[in-house]
Amino acid sequence: MPQEVRPLVFLGTPDTAATVLSSLIDAGFHIIHVVTRPDARRGRGSRMTPSPVKEVALRHNIAVSHDLNWVELNSHQNLLGIVVAYGRIIPGALLEKVPMINIHFSLLPRWRGAAPVERAIMAGDTETGVCIMDVEATLDSGAIYATSTVPIDNEITATALTRQLAHAGAELLVSTLQKGLGTAVPQQPGGTYAAKISPEDLRIDWSNSAINIHRQVRALRAYTVVDGNRLRVLATAVESQDDALDVGGLYDGCVVGTGDGVIRLVTVQPEGRPHMDAAAWFRGQTGALPIELG
Repeated sequence: MPQEVRPLVFLGTPDTAATVLSSLIDAGFHIIHVVTRPDARRGRGSRMTPSPVKEVALRHNIAVSHDLNWVELNSHQNLLGIVVAYGRIIPGALLEKVPMINIHFSLLPRWRGAAPVERAIMAGDTETGVCIMDVEATLDSGAIYATSTVPIDNEITATALTRQLAHAGAELLVSTLQKGLGTAVPQQPGGTYAAKISPEDLRIDWSNSAINIHRQVRALRAYTVVDGNRLRVLATAVESQDDALDVGGLYDGCVVGTGDGVIRLVTVQPEGRPHMDAAAWFRGQTGALPIELG
């Protein structure tokens, strides 16, 4: 197949999508237009700021819009849509006019849905990857053009893994478009649903195993409660000691008893304060041990 020469319209919003857009531009592909979410208040302060994708587009003098009207009006131009974490459903009627492909951050059919990276870590998967797939009206069900596998080690966080997947996806997309899309292969039957992360997913249940809690901390903005105040748990380590500790009890050495095994707090963030070494936070606590975590 010859290299893809259709003009590309890029739909995406966050840093991961900006990584892909930059790679397409660097590889010389013609990005005719970018669609991204509207400017919003991001980070500290109240100033409205563009999305990371919009920032890349503006640096390269690419026209930007914040809805699908431009795509609809220009569907006659033989466009190919590239979708990466756009954040909105694309209507089936538009997909009939403008074919679109997507980078999905899992090895489909495993982990269809909103949170494939987090769910893969929480499930203890040893590998994940990226797929270049057709966008369909149904959820992550499109046929697949190419895949690339990425290992998951026992310490990587969802943030770091997402960054790896963005670079792997960008590389795979560029090479796929350079060779030509070719014929997509339908997905295998079955699949696993990666449900959106809920508030309940974030709170640590110390009756779970140390291994599962460690996975939760790596995957999510996990927290526990101490004396009625939230304590974000940013990093942990699974301990090999066999001591029988109270479940949810915090002891010297920042070790906590769980439903199966012992875990050590490494980095935490108390409410209203920056993240800090867990041992430093522990030294500031008063009262008898163990401290009860809830």
